[in-house]
Amino acid sequence: QVQLMESGGGLVQPGGSLKLSCKLSGSIDSTYIVGWYRQDPGKQRELVAAIIRGGSTNYADSVKGRFTISRDDAKNTVYLQMNSLRPEDTAMYYCHTPVVVAGTPIDYWGQGTQVTVSS
Repeated sequence: QVQLMESGGGLVQPGGSLKLSCKLSGSIDSTYIVGWYRQDPGKQRELVAAIIRGGSTNYADSVKGRFTISRDDAKNTVYLQMNSLRPEDTAMYYCHTPVVVAGTPIDYWGQGTQVTVSS
């Protein structure tokens, strides 16, 4: 099993910055890709950014140039640096990793951290 714990959310003014952290524990060696998703009430959960073990990254078009995902394997932590935040970035942010166990993919999610961008 894999456990994920997010932190770093909060209230920030438009144009401000926040850095989210996702601490992984458990069977970490089985994780290959870790992603940040976000969800606003009444909307579908969407992928914000993802990073694979080799360091390659992928971003949603809406956050390219503003958000940066990174990982520190020594600390078993994945970060999401969010700059130039906009009100539309307001959402619950979740950390996710898929793990294949005996040929069956299992999705692991954190509990989420709230990001609110408002003046």
